[in-house]
Amino acid sequence: MSQTDLAVRTATPADVDPLLSLISSAYRGEESRKGWTTEADLLTGDRIDAAGLLAKISDPNGVMLLTTATATDPDPSASASAVESGSGSSALLACCELRRRDDGIGFFGLFAVEPRRQGSGLGRQILQIAESYARETMGLEKLEMQVIFTRAELIAWYMRRGYERTGERRPFPYEQLVSGAAALRDDLYFEILEKDLVDIRW
Repeated sequence: MSQTDLAVRTATPADVDPLLSLISSAYRGEESRKGWTTEADLLTGDRIDAAGLLAKISDPNGVMLLTTATATDPDPSASASAVESGSGSSALLACCELRRRDDGIGFFGLFAVEPRRQGSGLGRQILQIAESYARETMGLEKLEMQVIFTRAELIAWYMRRGYERTGERRPFPYEQLVSGAAALRDDLYFEILEKDLVDIRW
């Protein structure tokens, strides 16, 4: 998919249902196995519920960005001002969360790409847009993310894009799994990665 086929905007409460569908398809269940970011061998059920997603969309310290297949988006390395607000009916291709933590560091998460689009370069484009938005619109100088330690291929993908292991590990929040979800392993934890956005290069 070419860059001119993409439109990126901030999510609204009206986007909750399609976002839930996209996130579930990218991470859990048989549909997720069509891509390479699946967690289906680690966890079952939904990754997030409607209440949790609405809280993220409404968080004054954060934003959910979503991508649709409409020809309005410029080069993804362009200014974050290219990200528009509003809602639309185009099918969702990708989404991600950006949030300012209390210590001023940005958190990047809930990154989901429609399974059949994974491996096409779309994820790299969206990551660039998110980093630009974090720096230019949110004024963040550093982004942090957490990845389940078993996801070696995913960690390597982020490291090729400038993220570094911090050496920090965080426990997996088993007690926060949404209703109906279950972990298939009891030894999970997160590795923490971060990237400096001040002198960002793509």
